[in-house]
Amino acid sequence: MQRIRFIDRMAQGRMSRREMLASAGAFGVGAILVPVRARASGPLVCLEWAGYDVADYIPAFVEKHGRTPDFAVFGGEEEALAKVRAGFAADVMHPCNYSVSRFVSAGLAREIDTARLSHWPDIFPALKTAEGVLTDGRVVMAPADWGNSSIAYRPDLVDPAFAADPTWGIFFDDAYRGRVSMLDNELLIQIGAMVGGMSYDEAYALSGAALEQAARTWGRKGVEISRFLWTDASEVQQAMASGEIVAAYAWNDLVKNLQAEGIPVAYAVPREGLFTWFCGLTLLNSGRADEALAYDFIDAWLSPETGKLLIEGSGYGHANMKSFEIADPDAVAAMGLRDPVAVMESAILFRTPPDAVQNEHNRVWSDVKALR
Repeated sequence: MQRIRFIDRMAQGRMSRREMLASAGAFGVGAILVPVRARASGPLVCLEWAGYDVADYIPAFVEKHGRTPDFAVFGGEEEALAKVRAGFAADVMHPCNYSVSRFVSAGLAREIDTARLSHWPDIFPALKTAEGVLTDGRVVMAPADWGNSSIAYRPDLVDPAFAADPTWGIFFDDAYRGRVSMLDNELLIQIGAMVGGMSYDEAYALSGAALEQAARTWGRKGVEISRFLWTDASEVQQAMASGEIVAAYAWNDLVKNLQAEGIPVAYAVPREGLFTWFCGLTLLNSGRADEALAYDFIDAWLSPETGKLLIEGSGYGHANMKSFEIADPDAVAAMGLRDPVAVMESAILFRTPPDAVQNEHNRVWSDVKALR
């Protein structure tokens, strides 16, 4: 009876959002099912990665509404999550598959009605059911962009032995002290554990004493070896172009950009494995705009024309299968994206650790960097 009363009060809007979220779990009502009250009219607010906060990626939305959304740029999902939790009113977020659960468990993500997305039928089937897209059988993220994370290196400046047998171990090798750059991310600890013989499935789930040991063994070493831990992709690209560093953790676009400048650069397939990531659009509970605007924005991002721009301009893949049919074949071939499904099957797909484990990794990583 109490559960029925709770649902009734919730549906009639007689509960605050705080009361809803606090009570939903107790009565077995999932956070992503908590309805959103009627919203005041206002512009669409999107939490977006720097570089994606432009009209180029959403021409259909701009054509229909005559303007872009109000963009708020973030540098990482944890930063975005903290921002929304602190009260920032956003309607749409662009997270990656390994971080979506953080927004869902915080009660900030809403189920997406894929019937309202005209391009949904053209999304790669493998992505529609991938970890992060579905929660309890419900779609909470519409896949959009994807790519690889690996080692970009200067074949003219590294030891030929590395080029012949690439390994993530270069980030822990004293011979490359001050000549490599790793992403500012706790993934460094996980990669170190993999170099030590652990599988990714074991490494990403490390906790407790095992995580602390990996941080001491691999985290500290990796931080010491890196010339700098990068957060700005343009910074690491410039450092590699000048020869300041000879190898770096990088995404596809860095290789594409440097090759376009005539700089010799190669993209490794490390013996421990190459990572694949994908990101997408998630509806948030915190915004105030008309819901139809949010769906128009997501659908615009899923269009094959946006995918063509992404492939040709950034060297990233797109979730829409038709993107690969209309993109420049040379651009597709250059980044090895001709068969996205095959690439995903052979690569390591980033996974989502439980919130408690992710919080632990964040804390340990902060402690490791503090010792630099």
